[in-house]
Amino acid sequence: MKNLVFLFCSVLLSATVAASAQTSAPTKVGIINIQQAIISTSDGQKAAKELEEKSAPKKKDLERLQAEINALRDQLNKMSSVGSEDQKRRLMGDIDAKTKSFNRQVEDAQAELDQEQGRVLNELGGRMLAVLDKYAKDNGYAVILDVSSQQTPVLFAANSIDVTREVVDLYNKNAPAPGTAAPPASSTAPAAPKPGTTTTTPGTTTTPVRPLGVPAAKPAAPKTAPAK
Repeated sequence: MKNLVFLFCSVLLSATVAASAQTSAPTKVGIINIQQAIISTSDGQKAAKELEEKSAPKKKDLERLQAEINALRDQLNKMSSVGSEDQKRRLMGDIDAKTKSFNRQVEDAQAELDQEQGRVLNELGGRMLAVLDKYAKDNGYAVILDVSSQQTPVLFAANSIDVTREVVDLYNKNAPAPGTAAPPASSTAPAAPKPGTTTTTPGTTTTPVRPLGVPAAKPAAPKTAPAK
């Protein structure tokens, strides 16, 4: 009789634990570098290439203007001991005018590029949030923290809870095939985060979260330094 009661209690306890596991709230915590995730997707890499191609003509124009300014400076240096003062003044005026024009064009080109980058990041960020929401729900995550910002409150995190790669893979798996319409972007798309990432050390269990430089995959054309 005692054995029967013990068996009944064991079965009841097992059923209670199983029911509790099924109805309990998710408790897993993860981290993600949302900027790295966005630019690592197939859509992010495609957008980076398109932005680079779009900015290439302007970049060539600025390089040509910079070369003209450098040539005028070389000419002015050679005239330091032979040219007339009037010729030097005219040459210095040309250099100054071209330099001002160059600096204005650099600022305008950078502003246009920044605006285009923001549009792309907002569009892709909306899709990424939808994928992240599905990933979190399907895998029982209660919290996933973005560690791409320099102001992240996360100081250390175990390598095993970084879900960036898994979310990128899920995004690419659900991305529309070429030639099909992309899903509408979420209205709560995140603003472009500041550069930063996590570092991993083989054989360790924790990862210090620290900011790095501008990620290599960031969809941006190189800046051309203003002429001096």
